[in-house]
Order: sequence, then C-alpha cells, then structure tokens
Amino acid sequence: MPETIRTTGRKATVTRTTKETDIAATMDLDGSGSADIRSGVVFLDHMLTNFSRHSGIDISLVCKGDIDVDDHHSVEDIALVLGTAVQQALGDKRGIQRYGWAMIPMDESLARCALDLGGRSYCVFSADFRRPVIQEFSTEMVEHFFVSLSRTMHANIHIAILEGRNTHHMIEAMFKAFAYAMKMAVAVTGNDLPSTKGTL
Repeated sequence: MPETIRTTGRKATVTRTTKETDIAATMDLDGSGSADIRSGVVFLDHMLTNFSRHSGIDISLVCKGDIDVDDHHSVEDIALVLGTAVQQALGDKRGIQRYGWAMIPMDESLARCALDLGGRSYCVFSADFRRPVIQEFSTEMVEHFFVSLSRTMHANIHIAILEGRNTHHMIEAMFKAFAYAMKMAVAVTGNDLPSTKGTL
C-alpha cells in the first residue's frame, strides 16, 4: 500500500497516493473535535465533520480524487487512510478501553454501533437506504466505507439501523453512533493492555 506514516503521541499523519487518489490526513485522538475535511465529496465532508465533533477526534484531511469518474475511489481510500491513522495513533494500545458502543437517535432514525479495537478486522453492516444518491454521494458507499475502515483500523465494527425512513438521518445517525463508540473505545482508562493475549 503506497502510504507514508509519521506518528507523535496519539497523533498520526498518513499520506496515500495512487493513480486514483492523493490523500493526506492528520488525526489527533486526544483532540477537541476540530475538523478540516476536504474530501471532494460534500456529503462525506458533512459526515466526517460530524464524526470528528462527536468523537472529540481532530481530523484534517484533503483528498484529490477521480470524482469525475465516480465517488467510489475517494470514499474507499479515505476510509483506508483514516483506519491506518487510527491504528498508528493508538500505538501499543496500552490503557485504552478497547471496546465502545452507542445507540443514537436522529428524529425517526435509530442507529447502533459496537466496536472492538482488538486487532481483528471485521465489519457487520445492516441498513437499507431509500435514496441511492445524496449530493453526488452514493449511499451504497456507506457500507463500503465502514468495511474498508475496519480493514486498516484492525477493528470489529458492528453498525446497524434499527429504525429509519429518511436516508440522510439514517446515515448521519450511523456516523454519530460510530463517533460515540470510538470516543469510548480510544479512551485511556488505565495502564494495562486490555487483552489476555498480551498484545493487540
């Protein structure tokens, strides 16, 4: 994978350049929820800004992608970069809570997310969206985003819509549920490694 990584404390900067995308992202797990997102996909900017605000994780990201072709490559590669940034910023994961979960309502929609930062990549996604596109963002890419994220974040992500009709509300509730689950999982609650294996 064509990436370069620089890590300081619980911060990481990741760059990824391919023939389809050129991405630079900086993340601070101990931030204040500040976001500067320029993905080239307006609705994804909105979702990632919401994620940053509600998780307390600072994110700065710029993506130059082939959105004249489709939004697929940009959304997928951004997820891969953000997952790598989380994994690198966590370091040896000593002291983190590791598990996180949240259930978030947004009007008629209700989203649930549970995750494990234990080193295994797996995503279970359950949602059906009525609208195929929101502001040039393909709603089928929501699932692909979380699957790709789980891959490089080395995390289990279980995320689902329990109730909902409005596609915008459903997707936003999912990103906010993920944000609060992440806020819990990355929190430093001790000094021990949260694993009987001795490694995560």
